[in-house]
Amino acid sequence: MSTSTVSQKSRRQAADGAEQQASTSSPRKAALASWIGSAVEYYDFFIYGTAAALVFGKIFFPAFDPVTGTIAAFATFGVGYVTRPIGAVLLGHVGDKYGRKKVLTFTLLLMGITTFLVGLLPTYGQIGIAAPIMLVVLRMLQGLSAAGEQAGANSMTLEHAPAHRRAFFTSFTLSGTQAGLILATLVFLPISALPEDQLLAWGWRIPFFLSAIVVAVGMWVRRTLPETPAFNEEEKAHKQAKLPVAVLFRDHKANLVRVIFAALISVVSTIFSVFTLSYAVNTVHIPRATMLTVLVLANLVALGAIPLFAALSDRIGRKPVFMFGALGSACLIWPYMWALSHANIPLIFVLGLLLSGVVYSAANGVWPSLYGEMFNTRVRLSGMAIGTQVGFALGGFAPTISAAILQPGINGWVPVAIFVTITSAISALSVATARETYRTPMSELGKG
Repeated sequence: MSTSTVSQKSRRQAADGAEQQASTSSPRKAALASWIGSAVEYYDFFIYGTAAALVFGKIFFPAFDPVTGTIAAFATFGVGYVTRPIGAVLLGHVGDKYGRKKVLTFTLLLMGITTFLVGLLPTYGQIGIAAPIMLVVLRMLQGLSAAGEQAGANSMTLEHAPAHRRAFFTSFTLSGTQAGLILATLVFLPISALPEDQLLAWGWRIPFFLSAIVVAVGMWVRRTLPETPAFNEEEKAHKQAKLPVAVLFRDHKANLVRVIFAALISVVSTIFSVFTLSYAVNTVHIPRATMLTVLVLANLVALGAIPLFAALSDRIGRKPVFMFGALGSACLIWPYMWALSHANIPLIFVLGLLLSGVVYSAANGVWPSLYGEMFNTRVRLSGMAIGTQVGFALGGFAPTISAAILQPGINGWVPVAIFVTITSAISALSVATARETYRTPMSELGKG
């Protein structure tokens, strides 16, 4: 063995040891805070999606025919993703220059306030066109908040995590997202059982008002979370970039583009949780409670599957696990939508749990560490936020696109399945070109 090889090995071991020591401060606390914070944020974000699928077309766009009203309601869901790239730039700058914790406090408060205000909105029948305009404005503010939340929580957990367990600990951010969706759906289950007139008159507001409680819980958990060791080291050495976004675009363009295309995997999530809910209930006339139960069960399965796939990626690498999830989802969307179109309830449950609960969880559990490891500490939050939010923007409009390309008849879902397959394949191809980083020390991430 050459002297240079020994020296390189020693440096890697020293870096590993330093990473282990630095990460022992509070990895479990960081994971818990990220889990709860993400659950709170995405409870708020997903109750909007559920309401858009079931209610908003009727109370904010009643002048349209049912199909056009549904498309308009989905568009208000998607507009939250338009502001996410803007929020990513602004909050990425704050997080990389001033710290992860400041971003996480701000995003939690903004999401809670805007969600509560949605519950206070008058309807189209009360004030006319001003109602959907105010709805869109509040949704855009939700998008600003969500842009910084996931990237901030992922960066916080990744930089606290022990070496060689980064994916496992970072996956708790996404487990929290699933918990938020479960909570949002559970809240809507009894609400959806109300008579139609009561649901449209006042019942839909209750989940939005409850956001005040979950935000208070999230703030209580996050209040004592320390800043990450990696960021503290950058701050002590005065290495923070004056303009992180400029450094990102100058030195990390290739990985930023990879994350943008890889993030198209989010199309699977929004199609499953928003579009197919509307399609099943409004087109195929499957009971609301049945489809909401599918969503709850699939996400309960995902709660267990996400950390397991993440732990697997700590052993065999990020890329094979992510690509399995992306390509598997591209295949399973076909039988799932066929089952929906034929109202085959047993198959809907089996395939829904397999698609969203198991296979999609492989990609969903790995991307927080996979994307975060593509960047160094100076630009990590900006890189993750901008890359994911640009990619997620298409995911946000996926229900709108799908509602527009949906054809009449029992096989009218085929264009939607093609759309999901193409975006999932692009995501897998993008990750295939990335560097494998599961054994790379924190200090060497984002190099080359």
